[in-house]
Amino acid sequence: MNQSSPGAKRRIVFVAAPGTEILDLVGPLQVFARASEIFVRQNPGASPIYSVEVATTSPHRSLIANCGLRFAAHKTFRELRGTIDTLLVAGGTAIENDEVRSEAIRWLKTIARRARRIGSVCTGAMLLARAGLLDGRRATTHWNWCEVLIRRAPRTRVDPDPIFVRDKNVYTSAGVTAGMDLALALVEEDHGSPLALQVARNLVLYLRRPGGQSQFSAALSLQLTDRKPLRELESWVLDNLNKPLTVSALAQRVAMSPRNFARVFSKEMKMTPAKFVERLRVETARRRLEESQNSMETIASECGFGNVNSMRNVFQRALKIAPGQYRRHFRHTKGRLKVRNNKS
Repeated sequence: MNQSSPGAKRRIVFVAAPGTEILDLVGPLQVFARASEIFVRQNPGASPIYSVEVATTSPHRSLIANCGLRFAAHKTFRELRGTIDTLLVAGGTAIENDEVRSEAIRWLKTIARRARRIGSVCTGAMLLARAGLLDGRRATTHWNWCEVLIRRAPRTRVDPDPIFVRDKNVYTSAGVTAGMDLALALVEEDHGSPLALQVARNLVLYLRRPGGQSQFSAALSLQLTDRKPLRELESWVLDNLNKPLTVSALAQRVAMSPRNFARVFSKEMKMTPAKFVERLRVETARRRLEESQNSMETIASECGFGNVNSMRNVFQRALKIAPGQYRRHFRHTKGRLKVRNNKS
């Protein structure tokens, strides 16, 4: 495995096949490009920290994305030379339908040995699996494709919940925008949390999500139901997080019996009312830990945890990180960014 020296420019190569999902490609690509721009702007005279290029699995550089956009890759897979820091495979139609040629699969398997780390965005995991690069590893992909990945990669431990997974030097992510979360995590891994946070803010990403977060947002889940009373319940819950949100209280709000409400809610939302409330509390507390100066006690009370110990227990279970550690890790830090002189 190639090892990058501290402070050296890191070469990021994205692999794209015909019918690539354009956001799988340009979303994370822009994260690395913007990280370089911000770093150079804040460190006059410094060299860019990343070089970014696209290689296609096709014989020709020109290819069409699944949205119909035609674009030109920097190279074909046959033309790619030299060492690579990070190799990331974008998802797309050809990869999902196993239409990538065997020659490109063999190339991927070989070139992966020359990269310090490899990974995939969304269904790009299917290509890693075909090359045997996920064998014996834990991985994820877009929730809608997890069952397919399980069938195609029986030696892989597929986890359908996280937005991205790291197993040693192999990284896999869920669908579309989760690729940007993965890219931000890689920037943080290389150059620290302040730079990753500045990139997230610059790209107007709502917030930077840790890999352990579920692909399924509680607030988003409610938008999927056809039942208007359930959809409207979210706003009321968010306004009343500091109150006891029992099944009876929620049922009364939507004019249903507690028993019928619990049954209907669990069927519609694929989670219990208690789990839904817990997720909303965690999502709200995370935003306040990142964006406010409020004390841990205040946030725990306002979000309905009761006390800091209760909030800590829920955070550890849901995010695998304590609230205090989360705040230190993800809170925006102002000031100039310096080169990190530590090993990757």
